[in-house]
Amino acid sequence: ILSFVFSTAQEPMNKSEAHTVTEFVLLGFPGDWEIQILLFSLFLIVYILTMIGNGAIICAVKWDQRLHTPMYILLGNFAFLEIWYITSTVPSMLENFLSETKAISFTGCFLQFYFFTSLAATEVYFLCIMAYDRYLAICHPLHYPIKMTLQRCYTLISVCWVLGFLSYSLTTVQLSQLTFCGPNIIDHFICDLDPLMALSCAPAPTTEILFYIINSLIIILTAIYLLGSYILLLRAVLRVPSAAGRRKAFSTCGSHLAVVCLFFGSLMIMYVSPTSENSGEAQKIITLFYTVVTPFLNPLIYSLRNKEMKAALRKLIRISSE
Repeated sequence: ILSFVFSTAQEPMNKSEAHTVTEFVLLGFPGDWEIQILLFSLFLIVYILTMIGNGAIICAVKWDQRLHTPMYILLGNFAFLEIWYITSTVPSMLENFLSETKAISFTGCFLQFYFFTSLAATEVYFLCIMAYDRYLAICHPLHYPIKMTLQRCYTLISVCWVLGFLSYSLTTVQLSQLTFCGPNIIDHFICDLDPLMALSCAPAPTTEILFYIINSLIIILTAIYLLGSYILLLRAVLRVPSAAGRRKAFSTCGSHLAVVCLFFGSLMIMYVSPTSENSGEAQKIITLFYTVVTPFLNPLIYSLRNKEMKAALRKLIRISSE
């Protein structure tokens, strides 16, 4: 349906414009052929490791009955989300490294933009319900089995996916209906908002303001919620009588908070604060943090540091090697 909408979005323009853009050129990262091959190899390794790490978590949660609890079900679904999130950008980036034309179709560009932004929004919502789950488990352990049942867990997961894919649906269609009559060169490795808005033939302040409001509401409100959740978690950790228990809890919360800050910090720089002062290369590097780095780190931070998860993964490796 979205493919049909984006492909037909150009029809009104064809009647009034002598030339309309049918494809975009993603410049990606600069460099000669040797540099492109090096970058291709690096990002391919990161992509494969991300897929293996998140895939292993999904299999462990599915096959180990001890992990059929809300916390691990959330982690398994989060790993599934990360696979699709990194797949929305990295495969096209890898193709771009080896391409001579570096072209992407009009429809393909806006489909990538829609899935990339929708999956990013879904990840933001997932981080919130995961923080809520940990808050209940640590701050209200007696009420946790009542408040976080499996049914409620699956309901929250469904809400995250639905909200994530609804958040940018109308605005993406609206963006695709702008007039693009050339040039068609995007100085980026993905189809992102600012480069696309810059290529529009006519100013579109309404669309730009609408995106800014949606981005700000989603990012800032969820960041405040997460910050408040971690403050309450840290307060609860400080009351733990055991020094070893406090160190372990601080280590876990600290690593979680570091990844959250990396993810939200880069999102705020790109979509909430003005980006006109950032060079094209700086924007590419910032984008890498929330498109490639955090999906790569999340399996290590959220799951592989967990004792039960590591035991389940070892069991999974033994079964697969037999």
